[in-house]
Amino acid sequence: MTTEKEINYQHTNSYSTLNTLSDRTKTIWFVCHGMGYLSRYFLKYFKGINAEENYIVAPQAVSKYYQGKNFKHVGASWLTKENTKAETKNVLTYLKTVFDAEVDISKHNVIVLGYSQGVSIASRFVAHYKIQCDQLVLHSGGLPKELEVSHLSYLKAKVSMIYGDKDQYITNERLEYESDRAKTLFGNDVNIITFEGVHEMNTKIINNLID
Repeated sequence: MTTEKEINYQHTNSYSTLNTLSDRTKTIWFVCHGMGYLSRYFLKYFKGINAEENYIVAPQAVSKYYQGKNFKHVGASWLTKENTKAETKNVLTYLKTVFDAEVDISKHNVIVLGYSQGVSIASRFVAHYKIQCDQLVLHSGGLPKELEVSHLSYLKAKVSMIYGDKDQYITNERLEYESDRAKTLFGNDVNIITFEGVHEMNTKIINNLID
């Protein structure tokens, strides 16, 4: 007979930042990468943003793995279907620790962004801790099924959903479903943005978010 048990222990994890936080910083971005990324590489999509006025914080998914059979490149994943409830709690605790260390909402505009798998992470984080950010950007991913209107009724942020029209993971039916669900959760003024492209970060749209 086998028995599965749990234990609490202290864990250390990294995260990456881009640019310098200074008196000239106007906006702090808190960005959650997609599956397969390491946070330091995900930051390349934000290098076109004004470096003096923007400071980008990229948390790092804990579960790392080798990509491919040559064991050369390392990627990471936020969650799987295994022990999801406990792992979600761990991820959210880690995100809040990074957020508190780097972000002061009273001093800066705050943009929370999730890309691909990071959409479910960013939206859960905002809802769980009632983060009152200025913008919530959901790029090429799906909203968690457990989120309800009551979890997000406090939020006053501008919400944008971004999808490529040739995204291999998002059918027209899926896009319609996610758009309707977003309007249910955040209100009808959700900004739905589509672009010509596949499942990839659109840096042009990202750069325009702060114009």
